[in-house]
Amino acid sequence: MGEFMNPITAADLIDDVTGQIDRFYGVIFVVFVLGMLYVMFRMLSVMPKTKPQEIKASKRSGVTWDDIAGVEATKDELREVVEFLSDPKRFKTLGAKVPKGILLHGPPGTGKTMLAKAVAHESGANFFSQSASSFVEMFAGLGAARIRRLFKEARENSPAILFIDELDAVGTTRGNDVSGERDQTLNQLLVEMDGFEASENIVVMAASNLLEKLDPALLRPGRFDRQVFVPPPDLRAREEILKVHTRDKPLSPDIDLKRVAQHSSGLTGADLGNLCNEAAIQAGRAQRSFISQADFDNAFERVVAGLQSRKVITDDEKRVVAWHEAGHALVSELLPTVDKVQKVSIVPRGKALGYTLNLPQEDRYLKSRQELIDYMKVLLGGRVAEQITFGRVTTGASDDLSKVTMIARSMVYEYGMGTSIRSHQVPANDWNVSEMMRQRRDEEVAEIAEEAYRGAQRLITDHRDLLDEIANKLLVDEVIEQAEIAQIMREHRDTSLSPKPAHEPPILPRPESEGAPASRVAEAIKSAAAGADAPQGSSQPPPPPPPPLA
Repeated sequence: MGEFMNPITAADLIDDVTGQIDRFYGVIFVVFVLGMLYVMFRMLSVMPKTKPQEIKASKRSGVTWDDIAGVEATKDELREVVEFLSDPKRFKTLGAKVPKGILLHGPPGTGKTMLAKAVAHESGANFFSQSASSFVEMFAGLGAARIRRLFKEARENSPAILFIDELDAVGTTRGNDVSGERDQTLNQLLVEMDGFEASENIVVMAASNLLEKLDPALLRPGRFDRQVFVPPPDLRAREEILKVHTRDKPLSPDIDLKRVAQHSSGLTGADLGNLCNEAAIQAGRAQRSFISQADFDNAFERVVAGLQSRKVITDDEKRVVAWHEAGHALVSELLPTVDKVQKVSIVPRGKALGYTLNLPQEDRYLKSRQELIDYMKVLLGGRVAEQITFGRVTTGASDDLSKVTMIARSMVYEYGMGTSIRSHQVPANDWNVSEMMRQRRDEEVAEIAEEAYRGAQRLITDHRDLLDEIANKLLVDEVIEQAEIAQIMREHRDTSLSPKPAHEPPILPRPESEGAPASRVAEAIKSAAAGADAPQGSSQPPPPPPPPLA
């Protein structure tokens, strides 16, 4: 018979096996923990390390009032700060308190940073400049620590100007930051601005492009209580800015800076500086020792329309582009409320295969309802010309349609220029507006856009001969200047006043509605063209027109 195992021995064996299992899992746990620590260490080692920036004061910023032009009203506001930092006793004896914080706000490129540097230079104060984005870090507490260190350095080097660029990077309304780091940084900035006294001769200046998004606590009295708007330059300001940027450049006697300023409506000071630099580069490429008016014209086209491209397009695509741009140009010339055409080109520039350049002769800040509709007619002129000429449309009018939609929506929702309700705004993002009201507003947007489309149709249909003349000249010359367009329009007026010939060419009938079938339009075109060859389809759409005129 077999031997039976001793119960005590079996229990000992079970305990031994259990102990081995426990030790095995213990080893596995230790290995897992060590592996996790190793992975975390490797992740931290490959993460970008941001070393503490050395904060140094700039004794001389190098920018003076003479280097800044076109913002005289803003300079007058900031001269008070210069006088306070230069002679603080004069103000203290009168019990005056200079604002602790000055916020410069406005569109990008208007010279906000240069104004802060000029204040520091003219007052002789130490200048500390930091970008607000450098305060925001992944780890909580680093941004607040940098704020404390920055203000500490400013106190030790007073009188000082502490400039924070792009304040909206940390100054947006609190509560939207998931990690809380941005909110902690903003709180520390608020505490520091409350902490120093006027006797410390420290002025905090900041720049932002988004004033409406800043936290209200930043804008209350005692912090950034003085808000100075830095506007885009007007005509006179642009001319002064051009003089500043060209004072160290050799100019040809034929250059008219006032004409350049008239043509550069909508450009900021930074854009004008870039324009002058591009003109100098153009002259250098031509190996000339001076800058000519042609250099400025070429530089302006490069800044506005982009670099001339070497795209190779088919003849059919070139025809589509020519009639598309001719449609824009013709409608612009026929409408008295629209800025006249300066240049029409079918030479590719940047992403565009052609462009029509409209330049205002004066700065205007208000637009009437009719002016907006007329501008939409200009935008739609390219698509209408394609439809009437070729009996089809291409995707080249995508940008035109986008601008038309934006203008029509603004007219209805913001300007009260709809067809029914004109006494109040209907914000597009206001959810208190009923669905019926939203539907009615959308219908009005469509009505305004269709009104502009029909207007462009009438103009181009009634002046079809002018459209073809401009387009055919574009096919030959590729570029038409303002004088040539004016000559074509003048000859057309003279011809229209002369007696008509006995055998008039067939005139394309005006379509009954904008939704006329393409086949009917194509048949009318064929009969009017007397057998002219029609181009084939275009796979590459024509380009959008240039930016809005005003």
